[in-house]
Amino acid sequence: MLREAVYHVAHGSFAYPVSEDTLRLTLRTARADIQKAAVLYQDRYGDFEPSVATMEVAAEDELFSFYQVDVQLDTKRFRYVFFLDDGKQAVFYTEKGFFDDVPPNTQFHYPYIALRDLWEPPKWAQGAVIYQIFPERFANGDPRNDPPNVEAWDALPQVTSQKGGDLRGVIERFDHLVDLGVDVIYLTPIFEAPSNHKYDTVDYYSIDPHFGDEQTVRELIKLAHEHDVKVVFDAVFNHSGFGFFAFQDVLEKGEGSPFAHWFNIESFPVETDPPNYETFADQIATMPKLMTHQTDVKDYFLDVGRYWVREFAIDGWRLDVANEIDHQFWREFRQAIKAENPEALIVGELWHEASEWVRGDQFDSVMNYSLQYACLDFFAKRTIRARSFANRLAKVQINQAQTVNLAMFNLLGSHDTERFLTSCGGDLSKFALAVAFQLTYEGAPLIYYGDEVGMVGRNDPDCRRGMIWDPKAQNLDLLKWYQSLIALRREHPVLRCGQCRTVWADSTTNVYGFVRFDRERQVLILLNNQGKSQSINVAEVRWPVALPKQVQ
Repeated sequence: MLREAVYHVAHGSFAYPVSEDTLRLTLRTARADIQKAAVLYQDRYGDFEPSVATMEVAAEDELFSFYQVDVQLDTKRFRYVFFLDDGKQAVFYTEKGFFDDVPPNTQFHYPYIALRDLWEPPKWAQGAVIYQIFPERFANGDPRNDPPNVEAWDALPQVTSQKGGDLRGVIERFDHLVDLGVDVIYLTPIFEAPSNHKYDTVDYYSIDPHFGDEQTVRELIKLAHEHDVKVVFDAVFNHSGFGFFAFQDVLEKGEGSPFAHWFNIESFPVETDPPNYETFADQIATMPKLMTHQTDVKDYFLDVGRYWVREFAIDGWRLDVANEIDHQFWREFRQAIKAENPEALIVGELWHEASEWVRGDQFDSVMNYSLQYACLDFFAKRTIRARSFANRLAKVQINQAQTVNLAMFNLLGSHDTERFLTSCGGDLSKFALAVAFQLTYEGAPLIYYGDEVGMVGRNDPDCRRGMIWDPKAQNLDLLKWYQSLIALRREHPVLRCGQCRTVWADSTTNVYGFVRFDRERQVLILLNNQGKSQSINVAEVRWPVALPKQVQ
């Protein structure tokens, strides 16, 4: 037994409540090193014999196996140890180490399931189908509000291109979203800003006039809610635009500005070429970084967050560059937003492992770029095979609670990436296979506008082309594929909210399979990434619940 690999802590994703009296425990061991794992658990204050629960492998990567089990006590107070048997040696694993028996005061303790710690992302977001809209490129519904020098809709975009897309266009094309079957629309920023992407915000309280006005926003949200579709806004509090009132005041008054401390300015006067102040990314002068740890800066942006939830009934926020803002800001932001609407969704943009942000005190979910990278390598590039793909997924899955995994924004592409079909070299079979995975796997699949009709494009700005609306130019077979898979999710709720377990990962055949399951149902999804027909015996699959009658 490789004892160095065994690990558990009584908090985080290794011990968390799934109901008022039930705890989910996760234990890590070396991969395939243990023949039996069990947990012995009892009330922290009880003298009775402990109950025993056998653990099962929930996920595996290239190094570790992760065992899980749910344990229940009416008293909600747990102490426990693990029993491990590798066929050669049997030991107890405790908070104090490994023993042949269980000495006093060595158990792990989960003191009490407090109701405030029993949290989950909003139910409506778990397994929801998200549709991301880049408003400037989705549809032009009102040419009267077009910015100057609008280029042809079908022209390949440049960095500063303007095409005239607006919120009226989203309203006029809303039937497309209904027919597709989406549950949520996520709009990239729509606040006043000079760029086409609007991540350089000038006024956080005003709709960009080239997109519409407050009345247009209310009309769109009303229309969406009438169709049971949620609306998520996008905001960036890490930095502002160059024209933001506070930064303009600093430019005018220098060190004497009451807003000078809102930014990290090295010296005065302020210089912009190159900037002598901290910015987003690498010296982007038009995006000065905000000092959100300052009380008045924090208060300003907390009020922005509250305002749009309270006054316009938006259903949540997607937050740009979220990992470059301090955790305390996000804790207070969550409290402010949830006070306005406990069912509002809060999603952070993070491109890496994000478990520290989704513990119930900051975000409900994040953009799941870790999964996107894995899909890119497995389906599009085919630089990894099925076992490596499964390993990558396990690393993501095991780091969060299941309800968080159900709400993760599982994207194949976005406005910041190459179009996935382009990454596939235009190979529709590769793309369709990735879509089948995305729309059946655990999480909230995010469709980037136009992917469903076969849009292509290299990295920004090419991935931000005008939406294809001419049916003759759309890939209608691909659109039907999306619609059928989304309909399948609706027909089988287990595909939306069931647990998920990898059950097949054969790198020789390059077939990957997983089961979505609950106590009553199991759905097996097998993905053949080999490019030729193959067969497997489904009776050999490690079914999580029991071998279904259909394959006995």
